[in-house]
Amino acid sequence: MSTSYDVKLLRRREIAEGTLEFTIEKPHGFEYRAGQYGDLVLPPSTGLDESNNKHGFSFVSAPFEDTLRMATRMRETSRYKQAAARVPEGTMVKLLALWGDFTLQKNERIPAVFLIGGIGITPVRSIIAQATHDKTQHEITLIYSNRAPAQAAYAEELARLAEINAHFTFVPVYSDTDGFVNADTVRRHVPDVNAPRYYLAGPESMVKAMRAVLMQLNVDEDNIKTEEFEGY
Repeated sequence: MSTSYDVKLLRRREIAEGTLEFTIEKPHGFEYRAGQYGDLVLPPSTGLDESNNKHGFSFVSAPFEDTLRMATRMRETSRYKQAAARVPEGTMVKLLALWGDFTLQKNERIPAVFLIGGIGITPVRSIIAQATHDKTQHEITLIYSNRAPAQAAYAEELARLAEINAHFTFVPVYSDTDGFVNADTVRRHVPDVNAPRYYLAGPESMVKAMRAVLMQLNVDEDNIKTEEFEGY
């Protein structure tokens, strides 16, 4: 069962080509785990109704941070996203939360490998920022694929986190074709492909492609955790 919060839209900004980030107030006492998500409900002033005024977003922000941030790839065919791009800063919106178990495993002895493309980076930024803040001992590798650097949200910040967190390795991959990670890339950066817990997040087609890569490498399906984004 979700809880509804009335919060203010504090800021809207473009963080990568065709990608918008929304910063909203963090309700007093609101707690969540890095990797979880909530629904952002736009007000009636947008012209939307209950059939199309709600969309689920992973929190880009980490639990230790003072505000909540969410991000999305824009699509001209989405009435919700077009309306969200026009909501004035300072507008009151609703947050319905909390859901999701796409969270980092508690066992710090098991390596974690994130195979992520495009907008799938949103919960991962939260997870890695929190792990860095908490100084956990998880050995984390992020292979982050995009068609071009201009589309890679949070890439500069992730590179900085890799500089200050000796347990975090950031591998940006750019492909002007499908933007997906392939098996050779995984083999090159993961010495023992059977050792880690794998995390896949993003639109359904992207998650399926990443899972197919792991199946090609004979990875145990029990070691794969996924988060499929709807409506992308």
